[in-house]
Amino acid sequence: MATKKQSKANGLTILGHPAKPSRKLETFPNRHPKRDYTVTLETDEFTCVCPVTGQPDFASLTIEYVPDRKIVESKSLKLYLESFRNEGAFHEHVTNTILDDLVRALAPRWCVVRGEFAARGGIAITVEAEYRKGE
Repeated sequence: MATKKQSKANGLTILGHPAKPSRKLETFPNRHPKRDYTVTLETDEFTCVCPVTGQPDFASLTIEYVPDRKIVESKSLKLYLESFRNEGAFHEHVTNTILDDLVRALAPRWCVVRGEFAARGGIAITVEAEYRKGE
């Protein structure tokens, strides 16, 4: 017989296990799909590299979404974000890629990804990409 802990984590393969950075986003069912509410996830540890110079780029990321039927599991999101660490990508591209992957995994009612990239060459860059279901 499954324990209560096992039944709540049914289908999750990353949570509770050692794992490496991965592009896999795991989800679990939203137990309140009839209600609109906002989930906010923040990190100040996002890194990628400049695709031209190979220099590291550091950013604070804020992800907000109104779930429909699925919620992202936070450890899988952490490992997903870590998978960009050695990838060359312009800030605009990486922010939109993260949004596209979240929309594909979650099919949320609304989602926004905001990347606030640290200044390099005296210029800080902030990119905000947004999705609304049905638009």
